[in-house]
Amino acid sequence: MTQRLGTFRRPLALLAVALALGGCVYRINIQQGNFLKPEDVDRVQTGMTRSQVRFILGTPMVSDTFDADRWDYYYYLVRGHSRHQEKRHVVVRFDNDKVVSVERLLMPPSPAAPAQEKPAPATSG
Repeated sequence: MTQRLGTFRRPLALLAVALALGGCVYRINIQQGNFLKPEDVDRVQTGMTRSQVRFILGTPMVSDTFDADRWDYYYYLVRGHSRHQEKRHVVVRFDNDKVVSVERLLMPPSPAAPAQEKPAPATSG
């Protein structure tokens, strides 16, 4: 009887392992668009040319065919099993091939600038 029970244990153990590993499905990260760092977007200043903006941020994801003076930069990322979506959207507007505005529609805040030490007040005495 114990020998008969032993023959069932092995298949049951294998079945349990197979079921446990069945839930381990790898899902790839989905990334689209230009990765936009807040520091890079901060570097874009009014008066820059289109080639300077392209050097800093890359080629725009969308060039509006009805408005040649607007460049849209999009970034989208979903990591594997996470439901969290990281989205970034920046619009750069030009006039006479020079930047006139940069709109941060979906963008995390820039990292805080390091605090500068203030000199201690001079004491008379």
